[in-house]
Amino acid sequence: MGFADKYVHSLKSSNLMDDAFHNDLDAIAAAALAGDLGSLLCRVKYADGTLNRMFEGNHQNLAQLLRIWTAEVIKRGRARKWLPENTAWDAQSAQALYRRVAEKSLAHWLDGKCKGCSGTGVKVLLGNGQCTSCKGTGVAPVYGVAGLELERVKDMVSELSAIYDSHSGRAGGLLRGGDM
Repeated sequence: MGFADKYVHSLKSSNLMDDAFHNDLDAIAAAALAGDLGSLLCRVKYADGTLNRMFEGNHQNLAQLLRIWTAEVIKRGRARKWLPENTAWDAQSAQALYRRVAEKSLAHWLDGKCKGCSGTGVKVLLGNGQCTSCKGTGVAPVYGVAGLELERVKDMVSELSAIYDSHSGRAGGLLRGGDM
């Protein structure tokens, strides 16, 4: 069972005991101790109802994540010089691009499963062939963007995945090591 599975399982815990038989909260503790943006990503994606409790989600976590991620995308975009910011108009258009990239990349990372095949890569209704929407990957294409913006969104989705993977690795290490 991977870290995400343990985390989701621990969210369903009805017991706060911590002994040999009740250690469901270890994954939540490991996620909190591993700290950083990855912790908030994990909380929003798995704990705020996005998987199984749509009506119980904490929208404040998502709002906070969007604010933090937008600031991070702006910082990364400026450092990588995506667009020149020589004039007020340039700066304004760059800010608009950074915000669109932040919103699209976060939305895609949180729910990037192909809708046509539900993330399986296989079209069940059409003779079990490869899904034509995602070309068998199970990941939906990024809609509504093209060109430079599409490349930047893909880069930032990759960055989000790296942040999450790093966080999961640290939290998983804490779970294995028991140093909580």
